[in-house]
Amino acid sequence: MDQHFLTPLFSPRSIIVFAGNPEDLDSQAPMARALLTELTHNGFSGQISFLDIEMTGTLSDLAHTRADLAVIALPHEQIEAALEIAGRIRCRAALVLSANLPGPACANLHAVAKRHGVHLLGPNSLGFQRPLLKLNASAAGPMAAPGPLALVSQSGALTSSILDWARRNGVGFSTVVSLGANTAVDLAQVLDFLATDGATHSILVYMEGITHARRFMSALRAAASVKPVVVMKAGRMPAGTTAALTHSAAIVGADDVFEAALRRAGVVRVRAFTQLFSAARCLASRYRPVGKRLAIVTNGGGPGVLAADWTNDIGLEVARLDPQNRNALAPLLSPSASLNQVLDLGEDATEAHYKAAVEACGKDSGVDGVLAIYAPKPACYPGADPVVIAQAVIDGSARLGKPVVACWMGDDSVRPARELLNAKPLPSFRTPEAAVDAFGNIASFYQNQQLLTQTPPPLSTLATPDTEGARLLIEGVLAERRRVLTEMESKALLAAFHIPVTRTMLARTANEAMLIASQLGYPVALKIDSPDISHKSDVQGVALGVMTATQVRDTFNDMLARVAKAKPGARINGVTIQPMSGKPRGRELYIGLTTDDPFGPVITFGAGGTMIELINDQAMELPPLNQFLARRLIERARVAETLGHWRGAPPVNIESLEQVLLRLSEMVCALPQLQEMDINPIIVDEDGAVAVDARVVIEHAGPQNQAFHHLAILPYPAGLEREWPMKGGGLYTIRPIQPDDAEMLQALVKSLSPESRYFRFVSSMQELPAKMLARYTLIDYDREMALVAVHTDRVLQDDGSFVETEQIIGVSRYITNPDQTSCEFSLVVSDGYAGQGLGSRLMLSIMDVARTKGLAEIEGLVLANNDGMLRLMRSLGFQIKPFAEDADFKLCTKTL
Repeated sequence: MDQHFLTPLFSPRSIIVFAGNPEDLDSQAPMARALLTELTHNGFSGQISFLDIEMTGTLSDLAHTRADLAVIALPHEQIEAALEIAGRIRCRAALVLSANLPGPACANLHAVAKRHGVHLLGPNSLGFQRPLLKLNASAAGPMAAPGPLALVSQSGALTSSILDWARRNGVGFSTVVSLGANTAVDLAQVLDFLATDGATHSILVYMEGITHARRFMSALRAAASVKPVVVMKAGRMPAGTTAALTHSAAIVGADDVFEAALRRAGVVRVRAFTQLFSAARCLASRYRPVGKRLAIVTNGGGPGVLAADWTNDIGLEVARLDPQNRNALAPLLSPSASLNQVLDLGEDATEAHYKAAVEACGKDSGVDGVLAIYAPKPACYPGADPVVIAQAVIDGSARLGKPVVACWMGDDSVRPARELLNAKPLPSFRTPEAAVDAFGNIASFYQNQQLLTQTPPPLSTLATPDTEGARLLIEGVLAERRRVLTEMESKALLAAFHIPVTRTMLARTANEAMLIASQLGYPVALKIDSPDISHKSDVQGVALGVMTATQVRDTFNDMLARVAKAKPGARINGVTIQPMSGKPRGRELYIGLTTDDPFGPVITFGAGGTMIELINDQAMELPPLNQFLARRLIERARVAETLGHWRGAPPVNIESLEQVLLRLSEMVCALPQLQEMDINPIIVDEDGAVAVDARVVIEHAGPQNQAFHHLAILPYPAGLEREWPMKGGGLYTIRPIQPDDAEMLQALVKSLSPESRYFRFVSSMQELPAKMLARYTLIDYDREMALVAVHTDRVLQDDGSFVETEQIIGVSRYITNPDQTSCEFSLVVSDGYAGQGLGSRLMLSIMDVARTKGLAEIEGLVLANNDGMLRLMRSLGFQIKPFAEDADFKLCTKTL
């Protein structure tokens, strides 16, 4: 309903400039001189005024100079005074261009901006460019060419470098924003603006760090759900700590976690800034891949092998045409062509050969994308014109529903062909590896978009865990001022969440150990139990396969002696006795948890055993998980290759492994005190999984001002589900919407009368378009909420059984406005259930949710002739006012 709150900053209609005397550029500092030159010479159509902080007069004298944006480029000691003036004359946004302004001074500027309600970009920023508006409010160099890409960078130096590169390579931008390290308007807010900016088709991000993980992930996921986002991050070195108490914390670096977060947000990550643009260009093309199988078409064996090798190296697959398509293609090619995995057309390949091969790949269901490689050939070959062959590839790809990338190798002889390819929507590269990388980016984009669409519940639909018992166990340990749970306590915690564990008992004497071993049954495993020993094997504190009572006694005594010598000061509780797992053909795996700053808990999975840190096989995912995410997590680990038929052992029970991951996700969501965890090993075979050893590290959770405050991704809020009675009998359930509700929501829209449909959507459409349907059902619960009323019909069948069918009979929704203090609502109720009080209940429920989120006001537009809706709004205490921008609507507002 409203413009984005950053519109005055990035699309101002008027600007006030504090930068000294604009007529005397020679006296200006370099940053101010660059700003004034660019700001006044690019044809910006808005009003630009200049002010001096030394001018005299009253605020009323300045009233006529009020503007959307104040741009400040002054010496450090004058910046605060200029911002104060901008705030007093009610500028809605401000930009401070500066360098090396100290931290305390930056904090003072933030306080001034907050006091006046000014959205502040900077300080220590190079500014921004909006080429389509002919506005260059920056010191980053000349205006960029207009285009569909947006660039957001946390580094001023890199912003200038990228702009310089882009000018030489014909890359244009809708927006360029240099944030700097001390800006008040942060990366998440800029992403929010760009997600709604119609001129921006793809977003490129260079970043060095974040401060608020939930807000960043929410904004990134929202942007990536509507347009491609490509991210490059600096600082990729591991950040493990030597003080780690578990394997999880020892082998997981900060960059690993960031990679998992970006994957879950549905974005693509690249490593070099040239890859930023190749990835963005591919993602902005018409088609998306639906997998990672790349067909390679080439006129030379060497380039084809290079491409195939790199395809395998980065986790893609070289596609192979099915036999029927190969047989149909062969007569259309040269006799020297080879149609094995790489389609080598031979050195005498012509434009007709290329076109036929590309079209054949497009028709094959086993191909997700095509790479066409051309290597220059001597003029003696008949089809050696690179321009003609480039045109043939363009023609052959025109009707394909799959992405095609090109690689024209060489330089002078292929330059005209490369220019032809660049002029078409067909990404072109100079080397096979770069072309394969580009396809890899869009393949990972597709895979990550699948992860983005997952909205897991905080708890699975399995048996209810003993969450309260687990909390009591943790609080008891914390009360003893301990952080590390013993093995017995760790396994009790896992058992509370129904994770299978081996039976374990603690023996304090050798005689106790013999009695316990006899009860459990041989063979048994003995392990030292000490809160001061993180890794038992390092001090010879583990003995496996002990077969007799005598061996138990001797092993017990020997173990205590060895551990006492290796760790003289360690507290020893005793020795735990447990039966051997009974899974001789099981695979030893590892499931863990570590906590990252700022992303919070991270679930890890990989190969287990004593050499876990050497093997360093870990895949990771941010909680919460569902079955799809758990399966993908398993598949990303290298050890996944051993989980099928392996050296005579049958495939493991993958479902049992998934259930353990889901249970761990439950535990992480429910218990914010968890900091680190190892389940190592967890042994899995065809019969299931069992946790043999576990170690848990906990910490006080701190104040909990909202549910799931410790998670970067808010899970499905199952706690909002409520049952309500219907007039005349029966019940309906009000609950948050889920992605799986798309079909029922579409059925509701189709069932509405034309009048009801028009009142809700101000449109005569018969059904929701696919993109709108996805937008309405796949929501970020942190920034919006949709509650659906679901009614279940029970229909008696001829055989006496009942069939239950669910239908959505009403939806209420709010979306948080950009000011983060108010929200906009919408409501629709099925015509067949009108008069049941459903609209009132849905509105009261959605207002309760908005209130608990800390929102202060709810508002919405209602058609002036929608009498029923306006009566409902009045009954709920809403104020009804004319809407100044359109007389056909009424503005309904209520303080929460």
